[in-house]
Amino acid sequence: MDQLYQLWQGTGIYQIDLSQLAMIIVGLLLLYLAISKGFEPLLLVPIGFGGILANIPGVDIAVGNGILHQLYVMGIETGLFPLLIFMGVGALTDFGPLLANPKTLFLGAAAQFGIFATLLGALYFTHLGIFDFTLSEAAAIGIIGGADGPTAIYVAGKLAPQLLGAIAVAAYSYMALVPLIQPPIMRLLTNSQERCIQMTQLRDVSQTEKIIFPLVLLILVALMVPSAAPLLGMFCFGNLMRECGVVDRLSDTTQNALINITTIFLGLAVGSKLRADQFLVLDTLGILLLGMVAFCIGTAAGVLMAKLLNLMSSQKINPLIGAAGVSAVPMAARVVSRVGLQANPNNFLLMHAMGPNVAGVIGSAVAAGVLIQFVS
Repeated sequence: MDQLYQLWQGTGIYQIDLSQLAMIIVGLLLLYLAISKGFEPLLLVPIGFGGILANIPGVDIAVGNGILHQLYVMGIETGLFPLLIFMGVGALTDFGPLLANPKTLFLGAAAQFGIFATLLGALYFTHLGIFDFTLSEAAAIGIIGGADGPTAIYVAGKLAPQLLGAIAVAAYSYMALVPLIQPPIMRLLTNSQERCIQMTQLRDVSQTEKIIFPLVLLILVALMVPSAAPLLGMFCFGNLMRECGVVDRLSDTTQNALINITTIFLGLAVGSKLRADQFLVLDTLGILLLGMVAFCIGTAAGVLMAKLLNLMSSQKINPLIGAAGVSAVPMAARVVSRVGLQANPNNFLLMHAMGPNVAGVIGSAVAAGVLIQFVS
């Protein structure tokens, strides 16, 4: 009987507490949203599964020498996994629409306003005593507004690793909810005539321009904001491999095998931070709420910037494409295209929206560099 009792005491059922059970349910919910609803499955499946593993009592898989903790130390603390993901995103990105209409760069820049507005909001609520965020934590929360998962993970790993799980879940959840969150904001800030604006055909961009652009972009930005060089450097390197035409094998590996393998390890490593003692706190609710605010402000700022550009230019742009300034590539551009077609069946905005969408990726990387440089 003593041996049976010791065996019972060694089971997870005996050792589990309500908080761990709650987090296992959260992990199952993430899996449900990914598998049944199609919400960012490439990341939410490994994150949800990693969260379940991290909360099984009696197994130190997410601490010490546990495999999930080792993945976290190797890939998140060093910044390796987000940087590899950024290199893959660069290899998948076409700068053509941005180069064909350079003023859409302003739309991507404006959408980053949500990051800094939310940083100030987090500090304000801390001043009121509602939450308890440091400057570094507020900066890490604000980056959710960029709607760029790898960037959010990279910044959180540098500035607020204790909040990584909540920030990653918020970032990828809101990216998945782009089709639900953005359209009401877009319709609220535009009228029917603005939504019906048809844009002219984009000019052809030469291969030479596409090769030179990532090099010029990296050098100029890195010289001004050195802390942005790692993220932007990997992004530009991936894009250069895509466009130069002499390393197709490397580009193909980066776009497929490398980014897929890294995504698996990144998701499991992030899931290791969904432990009950780190996630089930009041600040997590604050992160989720502030992340939503950041995303909404970023969307609104992009649309309003497009309207401002129309006041200063004779060649009108459809303000809807400003919503694609958040860097949820290419989902935000697809949402813009869908809303544009609802307003005007002959209004094809997808390629036009890819300009600010790509600019948003650049903008979020620069914003991340600014936060790291001035906050850490």
